[in-house]
Amino acid sequence: MKTKITDIASVIRSKNSGPYELTFDIIFNTHRDFELVRDSGFINEKLICSLYNLTPDKIISIIAFSPAKAIKATIKRPLCSGDIGETDVYGAQQHAPLLGLEFDIH
Repeated sequence: MKTKITDIASVIRSKNSGPYELTFDIIFNTHRDFELVRDSGFINEKLICSLYNLTPDKIISIIAFSPAKAIKATIKRPLCSGDIGETDVYGAQQHAPLLGLEFDIH
């Protein structure tokens, strides 16, 4: 049975991490859900690259932070915040691809 990320995470967001980076936070409802997703390795470089059409060199980090029940991914922004053609100065609207994630956890 597939589990939707929106059913087990209380927060899924994106934000600036400086003018050249975006950070995505997934904060889980419970430590159990966090540990299951963390231990599965489901949220990894390959997934972030496919969701955001990136090459691996554009990923700065993907870390799990147990005290916050969170997984954080940071990538290089396609365009600098506020640059001509850039459409989300604050980076607050970039998390949408994460909302559709579904996976098996046991």
